[in-house]
Amino acid sequence: MDEDAVRDRLRTVEDPELEDDIVSLGLVNELSVDGEEVDIDLALGAPYSPTETDIAGEVRELLLEEGLEPNLSASIPDRDDGGDEQVLPGVKNVIAVASGKGGVGKSTVATNLAAGLSQLGARVGLFDADVYGPNVPRMFDADEPPMATEDETLVPPEKYGVKLMSMAFLTGEDDPVIWRGPMVHKVITQLTEDVEWGNLDYLIVDLPPGTGDTQLTMLQTMPVTGAVIVTTPQDVALDDARKGLEMFAKHDTVVLGIAENMSTFACPDCGGEHDIFGSGGGEEFAETHEMPFLGSIPLDPTVREGGDGGEPTVVSDDGETGDAFRTITENVANNTGIVHRRGASQSSGQGTRVSER
Repeated sequence: MDEDAVRDRLRTVEDPELEDDIVSLGLVNELSVDGEEVDIDLALGAPYSPTETDIAGEVRELLLEEGLEPNLSASIPDRDDGGDEQVLPGVKNVIAVASGKGGVGKSTVATNLAAGLSQLGARVGLFDADVYGPNVPRMFDADEPPMATEDETLVPPEKYGVKLMSMAFLTGEDDPVIWRGPMVHKVITQLTEDVEWGNLDYLIVDLPPGTGDTQLTMLQTMPVTGAVIVTTPQDVALDDARKGLEMFAKHDTVVLGIAENMSTFACPDCGGEHDIFGSGGGEEFAETHEMPFLGSIPLDPTVREGGDGGEPTVVSDDGETGDAFRTITENVANNTGIVHRRGASQSSGQGTRVSER
């Protein structure tokens, strides 16, 4: 088969989320045929996303059925400029995890998202950018401080396959952080650029609650792929979640979805279910604002135990709560892929064929 014939065969491979075939969408970056070997570079930018894994698998299976040997690679053209001056050049995706207010379990979602992506096979880093209340080291049971190189850069410790960086590694355990905006800007920049993150598929950034200096610094200095907003079902939390939504909108940052934490509590004693913080508020909020709904996490004591004990629930729990975190993880990865594939399609001149979701 020649290149044109292979390309025609690839038109049978559909992108289920953009609702067209990968050739028409412009998702085939490069294609070459040498005898029975076919080299294909696809515009897939969310490693270990279930959807993109399925697309690549379908391409591989289709070519094998034709008696060809496929060699697949994946890249997003607008992120392949490399260059030493690029911020986080080895990081494919920066995912911000935010909340409008404190106490909704934002750090819990961030740690489980990072650990969940690592479980899928991705290379993951977790940056605890909550400089005033860093909790990530405890939630990963990570007490090993970062090592310093001869170039005075930091090598982050690793736990559950996740590279970790937090202000908690650099201050005393009980020392309060009392800083104004310029100092926050400086430390966020240093902990981003002076850390040996290496090559990562995802860098999860656990932001402090609210819409303050840390959020603005990150949005101005880091190549954020998208954001996850965490809320509880109750109206007070949803009111503040709207502020976070507006903040990302003003900085043209894609919101990958809404995660609802502390949903229904299943009582182990009486067997009943109790909506302690209300019910369905996060899903309704997502629908109202035409945002993807990533999933609900039940109010479960094992989540608190996992956070305090340093073992993320997505790693330790095989039941309903662990599954909830795994669902959210897969949805975040899938929605990250949509952002990249839609952008690649529009760049190739095929954007009008992409169905908005």
